Amino acid sequence: MTKRKTVRPPPAASTVIEREGRPPVEAIRAAAFRQFAERGYPVVTVRDIMKACGLTQGALYNHFRSKDELLHDIITSTQAELERICQQAVAEAGDDPSAKLAAFVRAYVMRHCRLRVEALVANREISWLDANRVSDIRRSRRAIRDVLVGILAEGVASGVFSPPKVEGREDLKTVAMALLDQCTHVSMWYGPGGRLAEEQMATLYVEMALRSVGAKRPTN
Repeated sequence: MTKRKTVRPPPAASTVIEREGRPPVEAIRAAAFRQFAERGYPVVTVRDIMKACGLTQGALYNHFRSKDELLHDIITSTQAELERICQQAVAEAGDDPSAKLAAFVRAYVMRHCRLRVEALVANREISWLDANRVSDIRRSRRAIRDVLVGILAEGVASGVFSPPKVEGREDLKTVAMALLDQCTHVSMWYGPGGRLAEEQMATLYVEMALRSVGAKRPTN
């Protein structure tokens, strides 16, 4: 059995989150993200989470009925925000497919660099949720994928993109999933203080995405 890889969150400014003036529900969410990222969902107890945020154990039940509901809440919230950010970035990029793809990848990678703990929990711990709880999360992920597929389809139709083919045929959904996997896993290893800042990392991933789909460069 292989040991699960963890991402260590940055040290907290204070061991008691409520001293920062954060509303209790937000303190609980932040502590849950950190605890689940460091130790994994199965071994973390409600007591652990509430101790980490400096609240009593009973305070959790004022907002969440169970640890399962808390996990669903934090994954749903971060997933919904990712969907919103990606859609907004594309909407503001104009009509050019290359600009849309660049905006999408940049927004996606920047978020996964900045919110590494949230991304780790959302992608690793989702397997502990039952089918009913996970359905809305998967819907949001399909929506993000479909935005990317739409961009690729526009680029192919306009002759701007020439992605790889299999037996002479394009499979844009597979290409989109490959790009998303590449961008998502930056959260598994990227950390602040390295050679590349978040903006530089996003720029690099944009360039890789454009090359992957055979984007034509404008001629001078």
